Formats: sequence, structure tokens, C-alpha cells
Amino acid sequence: MTMPAQPSLRKPAMRRRAFLRSQMRNIAPFVTLIALVAFFWVASPSFATMDNVANILTQISVAGIMAVGLTFVILCAEIDLSFAAIANAAGIVVAYFTTQASYVNVHNIPLPGGVAIVLAILASAVLGLVNAFGLTVIGLPSFIMTLAMMQIAAGICALLVRGQIVYAVPDLVKELGAGSIGGVPWIVIVLAAFLLVGHIVLTYTRFGRYVYMVGGNREAAEYSGVNVNRVLAAVLVISAVCAGVAGMLGVAHFGSAQQNEFDGYLLDAIAAVVVGGTSLFGGRGGIGNTIIGLFVLGVLNNGLDHVQIDSFLKILIRGLILLAALIINVYAQNLRSGSVQEAD
Repeated sequence: MTMPAQPSLRKPAMRRRAFLRSQMRNIAPFVTLIALVAFFWVASPSFATMDNVANILTQISVAGIMAVGLTFVILCAEIDLSFAAIANAAGIVVAYFTTQASYVNVHNIPLPGGVAIVLAILASAVLGLVNAFGLTVIGLPSFIMTLAMMQIAAGICALLVRGQIVYAVPDLVKELGAGSIGGVPWIVIVLAAFLLVGHIVLTYTRFGRYVYMVGGNREAAEYSGVNVNRVLAAVLVISAVCAGVAGMLGVAHFGSAQQNEFDGYLLDAIAAVVVGGTSLFGGRGGIGNTIIGLFVLGVLNNGLDHVQIDSFLKILIRGLILLAALIINVYAQNLRSGSVQEAD
């Protein structure tokens, strides 16, 4: 007759199961990344080369800078749908205040390069402040407020360039967006700097702790003396400024500024944050998760190009992976609630 397990032996096993269930959100993206790398490595010999790794890093840079700011917003259990439009507006603003070639039919205002850069960053910050005002003062849901801002920023772009394409940007922006040092693209270095600063802020500063508190339990954060509205306003401005920098560098990287240039990055940046495992419910995740998510999307997009998948099928596959990530995100939230009770 089999004797029942002793409580002292059963307790550690239950805790291990509870730990694994609570970490599902972090484990699943990493396993997905390893599986994708292995698949494309076998499917295409040209995939696993240093040149292609550099290509992947460059390809994820613009979306990655946007994703840093978006991580702050999602950790607070909010959403920003306007960052791609703000990136486009910042790229057009910096070009609008730069001297253009005579054949460019845009009546712009040429200013010194440093002034143009500052104006573009300020424009991004102002648009972020408008988002913050709508959320924290008027009381609009972030989804609605940033959806409106998406249209406002798109209108600014249309007003400045009126359907035309502009090409010139300040020399500093051109160098950081399209130049390199020692064979390493500057835009990859800028991405690494943003990721590092974002991680430090979220992990080692009081503001970072407040972000997790607001996302984890907003009511408890208020009772603890945290100014929730100030934190929410700050993360929306951070998202807008990150988007503005990404927009300026993206314009230099692509070689032109035009309307709707960054619309596709809305899904890419959101997918990077969510696929990486940052909780849509707030309070769980961080820059480390975003890095994994960026690599998952970068490897997927690059690998599909190497195996010559139909471009329309590629979009479908990306959508299915995002859907799977959303399902895992919600499921992991439910498992975590159960694992906490089980561990107790």
C-alpha cells in the first residue's frame, strides 16, 4: 500500500510548481526566441552570420527606442496608441526646421541644427503632456486620449509637409541615424543606451518603484502616498520623448520624412513589450522582457525574409504570434493568482 506523501515533502514541490507557473510570462518568450533561432538557423545557412545579427540589431532599433517608453506606460496598466504618430511628427518637425534642397517643394523654416533637434524633442514632450492632461486631469481613458492624439499628430504632419517628402536633417541626427563607429551603427548604440537607462530607472530608482506600485495596485499606491497622477503623466511624457527620438533617428536612417512613415511601428513596439512578457495588467515585467520581445520580433521578421515566406503570410504569422502572446499574458496572470494561493 502506497503511503501518502508527507506534508514536508509535498510543500517544496508545490512551491516549485507555483514558482514555475508564476514565471511562465518570462519563460515562454525566452523559449520562443530559442526555438525561432534554431529553426531559422537550420532553414537558412545565411541566417546565423555576424552580418545578419548586425542587420537584426539595426532593424529593431527604431521600434526598440519606442518600446522603452511604452514599457513604462504598460507597466502602469495604461496604453499609448499615439507614440508612432508622435515619432512621425518629431521626424517631420526636425526636417521642417532644416534647410532642404531647392527641389523640395516645402515652405519650411530653416534653423540651426541644434535648435531643430530641441524643437522636435520639445514638440514630442508637449504632445505627451497633452496626453497626460487628458488622462490625469480630464479623466479620459488612456486608450481614448492617445487615440485622439494619434489623429492630432497625424494632422500636424500633414500640415507641415502637405503630402510632400523632405530629406535633409541636422548633421547630428544624420550621423546617429545612419552613421556608424567602428563598424557598429550609432542607432544600435543609442538603442542600447535607452534600454540601459530605462532598466536603471525602473530597477534602481524611487520613480521606478512607483511605476510598479501604480501598475500593481493603484489604490494601495495612493494610500502609500504616491502621487499616482504625476507618475501617469510622467510615463506618458517619457513615451512621447522616446518616440520623438526614434522618429528623428528613423528619418535619418530611412533617408526621408513623410506622412505615415512610422505607422507600422505601432504594432511592432506594442508587440515587443507584450511578447516579451510585460503584463498588460501592469506591475509585472520590465526592460529585460522588452529586450527579449524585440529579439523575438527581430528574429521572426528577419528569418521569414531568409526563408522567402510570402510577405502577406509574414503579416499573418506576426499577428498570430501577437495573439499567442496576449493569450499567454492573460493566462499567466490567472496562473500567478493561483500560484500565490498555492504557495501559501
